[in-house]
Amino acid sequence: KWTDKILNIHPSLLPKYIGLNTPARAIEAGDRFAGCSVHRLTADLDAGAVLGQAVAPILEHDTAQGLAARVLIQEHRLYPKVLRRVLESKDTPLYLS
Repeated sequence: KWTDKILNIHPSLLPKYIGLNTPARAIEAGDRFAGCSVHRLTADLDAGAVLGQAVAPILEHDTAQGLAARVLIQEHRLYPKVLRRVLESKDTPLYLS
């Protein structure tokens, strides 16, 4: 009943790093960037259509905590913009840097 009707924010650039501990996983993998995604909620974990993403750089001596804090700032920027686009029936994903 609720599939595709709820928006979820996830602290990674989906489809990369589904699930938990995403900042630590991005750092451990040697990624240069991390970020967040807003997607439609489905029965499958973090698998709904991506409606928007925002990027946060991974710094040279970054910690999972520091990266998570920068990703959270991006989440606060991204979510209201995506929500507005959904209310305006705009289907193309939004990408912020």
